[in-house]
Amino acid sequence: MPIKKVVISAAGPGTRMQELSKDKPKHLIEINQRPFLAYLLDNILDAGYQQIMLVVGYKQDLMKEFVDGYKKDHDCSIDIVSQFEVLGPKEKEYGTACPLKCVRDFVGNDQFISLVGDNFYSVEDLRLMNIDDQYCYVAGLKNDHPEKFGVLLTDGEFLKEIIEKPKEFVGDLINTSLYKFTSDVFEKLPLIEKSPRGEYEITDVISLLAKDGKVKVKMVKDNWMDFGRPEDIEKFSGLLKQ
Repeated sequence: MPIKKVVISAAGPGTRMQELSKDKPKHLIEINQRPFLAYLLDNILDAGYQQIMLVVGYKQDLMKEFVDGYKKDHDCSIDIVSQFEVLGPKEKEYGTACPLKCVRDFVGNDQFISLVGDNFYSVEDLRLMNIDDQYCYVAGLKNDHPEKFGVLLTDGEFLKEIIEKPKEFVGDLINTSLYKFTSDVFEKLPLIEKSPRGEYEITDVISLLAKDGKVKVKMVKDNWMDFGRPEDIEKFSGLLKQ
C-alpha cells in the first residue's frame, strides 16, 4: 500500500530569520509573492501524498489562516494540530520529537512521512521515501559542511548512529530531516530523555530504533534546502528558477 500520510513539523518561530519572523512563522515568509510553505505543500501533493497534518505552535492563527486559503485553491486534506495545546507551552516541553507526540491519532497504525516545514524537498525525493516495508528510513545527502548538520553513520544500508554537528570529521552523509516511520516510532517516544540543550530530540528516537536494526538510510538525489536564514530567501528564489 502506498503511504498517504505526511506530518509536517512547523511549530517553531524561526529565530535564525531574525526580524523576518518577528510577526509571522518563518514558514510563511514570502518568496515571489507566495509563502515558503506553499511551495513545500505543492511538492508533497505532487508526490502523491493525500493526507497532511501540520503541527503548529508559534503564531498558529496565521498558520491556520494560510492553510484555509491554500485548501480553497487545492483539492487536498490538510489538518492542523497545536503542539502547545497538546503538550503545553514551549517552556514545559519542546524539541524536534514533540510533533510526533501530537499525531498518534492522525497516524493510527499507518506508515507515514515526517518532515520539517522549513526545509524544501523535491517531488522526486519525496516519492523516494514512499517505501511500504517494516523499516523506518532517514533521507541522507552528501554535504561539504557536515559539521553543520547531523551526520549519519551507516553499516551498509542500515543506520548505526546520528552524530549531531560533530566537532571532528566522522563522515559527510547528513540528515535532511525527511523520514519515513512505521508505528514503531511511537513505542520509542516515551523512552527518550531531554538532550543536553533541554529538548526532546527526534534523532534520539531514531537512534533507539537504529539499535533494534529498524532504520535504513535512503540517499536523496535532488534539490534539498534548509530555509533558515535571511540570505536563504534569495537562494530559494534562485532554486525556483531552475
